[in-house]
Amino acid sequence: MIIVMERNAPESQIRQVEQKLQDKGFQVHLSQGVERTIIGAIGERTQAIMEAFETMGGVEKVVPIVQPFKMASREFKSESTVVKVGDGWVGDGSMQVIAGPCAVEGREKFLEVAQMVKDAGATMLRGGAFKPRTSPYSFQGLEEEGLEILAEAKRITGLPVVSEIMDPRMIQMMCDYVDVLQVGARNMQNFFLLRELGKCDKPILLKRGPSATIEEWIMAAEYIISSGNPRVIMCERGIRTFEKYTRNTLDLSAVPVIKQLTHLPVIVDPSHGTGKWKLVEPMALAAVGAGCDGLIVEVHQNPSEALSDGPQSLTPDNFKLMVEKVTRLSAAMN
Repeated sequence: MIIVMERNAPESQIRQVEQKLQDKGFQVHLSQGVERTIIGAIGERTQAIMEAFETMGGVEKVVPIVQPFKMASREFKSESTVVKVGDGWVGDGSMQVIAGPCAVEGREKFLEVAQMVKDAGATMLRGGAFKPRTSPYSFQGLEEEGLEILAEAKRITGLPVVSEIMDPRMIQMMCDYVDVLQVGARNMQNFFLLRELGKCDKPILLKRGPSATIEEWIMAAEYIISSGNPRVIMCERGIRTFEKYTRNTLDLSAVPVIKQLTHLPVIVDPSHGTGKWKLVEPMALAAVGAGCDGLIVEVHQNPSEALSDGPQSLTPDNFKLMVEKVTRLSAAMN
């Protein structure tokens, strides 16, 4: 529930409400504005408890949160969350473009493509060091060596790096190398991993599972936020439907829905969302039109030789053309 204090309620009354909430076992989250204070309370709510707080001094009203997700909801926090990554921000109105190959395949190749995507307008680098693959015989990533290459690319280009986390035991190691920890679609409901990520101080890029509803996706974010880490960035990457022409069905309606239901920023992955490089640019532009805060796109020097996801990877030249169009569209919308 949310307790809205009266305008200019004294500090003593605010503290009394906070203390009573804590005594009743609620998690308390304070939001103090210039004239008004809002207290978010997470815990078991009953009508009797709400009425008890409504009678306290300085309380204007008590508002129940009806959604199953609490701390991620727009009811709980009306202003939009802005996540700082490196020197930039996700969710502040700017357009972030995260680019790079699906996997870090080697030092020279990755450093080369990292410089190419930076020159083309990327604001962050992506690259998988640990790769979840359907087949155990497919390329699984370079592991810590890949993380070292990512860190070197960051030093050379100055761009923050994003990479996928698969195991809670790897969190500390990955935090030593990367700026944003990505939760892949397969791990969206790995609740133990999500809880552990809630204890770290890195932004989390949370991809939607291929069969997840929007509510289930937001509830996954709730696990991270309720465990102590509010720096969650949502990522729509397509869902499984009856359509077989594309790899997934990119659900762009999820962008405005997430904006309405939550205060979290949301980016879109048109590479996994379509599985076809020719569809990446038009769907990226459509995502910008839907109001996303950024894009994550796969780029490879020679997609036909990529060890994973070559058919959906743009060449650096095609990526540059896409960024130019995305930049113009974003500027026109703003």
